[in-house]
Amino acid sequence: MLQLARRVGRAKPSAIMVVAEKAKRLKAEGRDIISFSIGVPNFLPGGHVYDAVREALSKDSGQYGSNRGADALLDAFLKHIEAIGLTGYKRSNVATGIGAKHIIYNLAEVLLDEGDTIAFPTPYWTSYLDIAEIVDAKVDLLPCPPEQNYKLTPEQLDAALAKKPKVFLFNNPSNPTGMVYTKEEIAALADVVAKYPDTWIITDDIYNRMVFDGLGYHNFVHFRPELRDRVIFLDSLSKTYGMPGWRVGFMVGPESVANAVVTMNSNHITNIPELTTAAAIAALTGPQDVPTQKNEEFQAKRDQVMAAMTSIPGVVCPKPQGAFYVFPDVSAYFGKTHGPTGQTIANDMDLCNALLDAKGVACVPGSAFGEPRALRISYTCPTPQLAPGLQRIVEFFSELQ
Repeated sequence: MLQLARRVGRAKPSAIMVVAEKAKRLKAEGRDIISFSIGVPNFLPGGHVYDAVREALSKDSGQYGSNRGADALLDAFLKHIEAIGLTGYKRSNVATGIGAKHIIYNLAEVLLDEGDTIAFPTPYWTSYLDIAEIVDAKVDLLPCPPEQNYKLTPEQLDAALAKKPKVFLFNNPSNPTGMVYTKEEIAALADVVAKYPDTWIITDDIYNRMVFDGLGYHNFVHFRPELRDRVIFLDSLSKTYGMPGWRVGFMVGPESVANAVVTMNSNHITNIPELTTAAAIAALTGPQDVPTQKNEEFQAKRDQVMAAMTSIPGVVCPKPQGAFYVFPDVSAYFGKTHGPTGQTIANDMDLCNALLDAKGVACVPGSAFGEPRALRISYTCPTPQLAPGLQRIVEFFSELQ
């Protein structure tokens, strides 16, 4: 009998998209649905991006491009990251991809052989585990519960790296929690990383421009420059510039890794399309008023969501300081029953299903991110929907008995 490759059996559909598709189906059936499920910024880039695309279209060469990325795009990205203190890199340190997820997949193939170990904190972005399993890597999960504000401690990292994983994957600001590590916290973790030279470090920091409260973004190499030889920094246009559908991601790091990703591109995608390249260059080099304004709006929305969460008895919600997520621990309500519908809430999946069915609000169960006590709220919905959606959530919890 003909069979598919074993890796297909290890691949799973995105849990986030499962929720989103259910919400979409209910909306098509006429239900009033407010979605807090998908992590899309829900704004469009500035007009200069579209102007650049129209100009590029009029001059379209129709030819293949560079596997690494056009020189002008590489230069724009290098200038872009200088603003967050990542200086001294060259074009040969950079590779591009069809979004940051594509680059993470390429890095998994480049860095991990079957049976190698990758370590990362929990809660984690869903694709980390999925990609690791597809390439048949072993996974070492480092639990960071709400009791420690969803943050990894130096002691945890030290214990994990002492086991010599091939790769340590770190996400700051975090999806799904929205937590941001302080300067002091990053410095302490960097000191630990420096002790273990046999582990590659990937910093998936695509929300680095979405930091609130004046906290600032910090990277391991800021405090330990010698880590440049094995730290791989990831960025993307998706969140900062409202361009998730354009699919442009970047990595900067050691030349050997960048060159390997370029080789993978030559086999996977060949190149980023010419029109997308023009849009990316315009976004990175043009006016930054749209992302700046949206970051301020997201901080205000964060405050609005936190006010709702703190009003719900028993819900524990560490205050996020970046990205656009809130990740409350709702486990105090497990075992209760939703009065109006009689639905029993045994776990996070039950809670999210009941919330969607009863109130028309879509959230993602925390188990999708490795933390089954929680749920993720993505507060990027249109502003007029935010307050009504939060009110529905508060009402739902008040109806649990």
